[in-house]
Amino acid sequence: MRTTIAGWLLSSLMLLTLGTAVSGCSTIEGAGKDIEKAGEAIRDAARNAGS
Repeated sequence: MRTTIAGWLLSSLMLLTLGTAVSGCSTIEGAGKDIEKAGEAIRDAARNAGS
C-alpha cells in the first residue's frame, strides 16, 4: 500500500512541476521580447544622440 501511495504522490509532484515549468516558458519568452525592445530603444537613442 505504501508504494502505491508514494508512487502516486511522486507522480503528482512531477506533473505539478512539469506544469509549472511549461507555463513559465511563455512568461520568459514575453520577458525576452520586452528586453529586446528596450535594447532597441536604447540603441536608437544612442544613435540619435551621436548625430
